[in-house]
Amino acid sequence: MELYREKETCCGCGACADICPVGAIHMAMDEEGFRYPEIDEKTCIKCGKCASACPMKGKRAEKAKNSYLGVRAKDRKLRLASSSGGMFPLLADYVLRQQGVVCGAAYDGDMRVVHREARDRQELDALKRTKYVQSDLTGVYRRIRRHLEEGRWVLFCGTPCQAHALRLFLGKAYPKLILADLVCYGAPSPGIWASYVRSLERKQGGKMTAFSFRDKRAGDNGHTCAYVAAGKEYAGSLNADLFCRMYFTDHIIRPSCHACGYCSVDRDSDFTLGDFWGLGKVRPDMDDGFGTSMVILHTEQARKIWEEVKGEADWFPCRREDVLQPRLQTPTKAAAGRAQFMNLYRRLPFPLFLKWFWLKQTWAGAWRRLTGGRGGK
Repeated sequence: MELYREKETCCGCGACADICPVGAIHMAMDEEGFRYPEIDEKTCIKCGKCASACPMKGKRAEKAKNSYLGVRAKDRKLRLASSSGGMFPLLADYVLRQQGVVCGAAYDGDMRVVHREARDRQELDALKRTKYVQSDLTGVYRRIRRHLEEGRWVLFCGTPCQAHALRLFLGKAYPKLILADLVCYGAPSPGIWASYVRSLERKQGGKMTAFSFRDKRAGDNGHTCAYVAAGKEYAGSLNADLFCRMYFTDHIIRPSCHACGYCSVDRDSDFTLGDFWGLGKVRPDMDDGFGTSMVILHTEQARKIWEEVKGEADWFPCRREDVLQPRLQTPTKAAAGRAQFMNLYRRLPFPLFLKWFWLKQTWAGAWRRLTGGRGGK
């Protein structure tokens, strides 16, 4: 059985491993720090279920009657604890009130990013805020199916390929399932993230217990980065953090993301959530520096739930052209120097590798200033 030939055709969602009835598939990390399925051919029974759950092979959504919104939670504390305007916790609260389960990305005890369940507001805190790392969904698809079969409400929030994979994995519609996908820049390497965590722990002399990619303390729409290591907090500019620099210069994004087929306003989910780019041009009165969510309603299920939660938000309707940020149109392009970057990541001790990258970025910045902005990543 062959699930993929080129790495560009595997998004690493892990649905194939979860759906295998004989446990013949496991996800293994490659030399770039991304997980890919490996099949034990001796155990495989060639049933084809793995291929049926693959979002890279499955049929994509057709154009829907979308509704476009700008949303921010009225509860300021809720908005401050979110990366954008608080739409995700509004949906989560709706599901928790139904005694349901919310599934989203969180850090585990080793600061790995994994999908985790929340059944109350305290557990929900770990799922809030953006994590710029591809999450591990091992066992998650099966648990969600079990909850739905038991008649529980489930809200799943993840990347568009993960949301599509869940729908394919389930194979049928469930009236109590809510799928929310994200406007995704691309999935960063979990292996490089793990190396970065260890490097910060060595630097600060203790274990990391928290990391916020989008801290809002400065009222700058989440452009502050903060983490806690050895019991002490460190904060600075998002652009100064080296992991974020690797991400936003397009060096550590999964190969399949550069050919992503979900860069569209039409998705296989109920909701699409993201930052509202260009808010100052559309509704400057809503741009207070603490985040506003861009929300797309794709289904009747989404519109029905929106009617239930919209009283808890300040919001406005808008047009398709108002929300068309880059990742709703085209995939992120790979950095020109990605091959060299990954080659050095494999070969150099990580502290030396970070030093090389910092020097490379410093030189590139100086060159751009010298040449008036010309130059590559």
